[in-house]
Amino acid sequence: MALLVWQDDLNTGVEVIDHQHMRIVEMLNHLHVAQKSLERVAVAEVIDELVDYTMSHFAFEEELMEEAGYPFCAAHKRVHEVFGKRVSEYRLRFQAGEDVTDELRNMLSRWLFNHIRGDDKAYAEQVKRHLNQFTREHQQGGWLGRTLKRLFH
Repeated sequence: MALLVWQDDLNTGVEVIDHQHMRIVEMLNHLHVAQKSLERVAVAEVIDELVDYTMSHFAFEEELMEEAGYPFCAAHKRVHEVFGKRVSEYRLRFQAGEDVTDELRNMLSRWLFNHIRGDDKAYAEQVKRHLNQFTREHQQGGWLGRTLKRLFH
């Protein structure tokens, strides 16, 4: 399998999420490079980093969806949970001595790209609206900031 290349249709328009997705793609490419080095310790480190970062990304994404009031947040969270279990099983298989690297990379890259293009794009507009509203409110300093400016300036 060749190195993965980020494609524009993977952009959700939520900058922080897009950067996290790009980081996961980078890690999948690091996994490929580590595998080619034939150093099992390097592969193990990348797998651990990839799994941990992906789970952190999921938690962050779920929090954003929840804050934005995305109506399908619970279903999206279940998709993440099922995927998390699959990835954890790969890690256990690797730790038990099985060479799962190609299988893991193939599954992860296919799943990730499909998930971004489908599930993640579905919440993107609502999250962007929420973040834009949040930014506008805080650029003005929120209620407290606006009140203090009005009273003391």
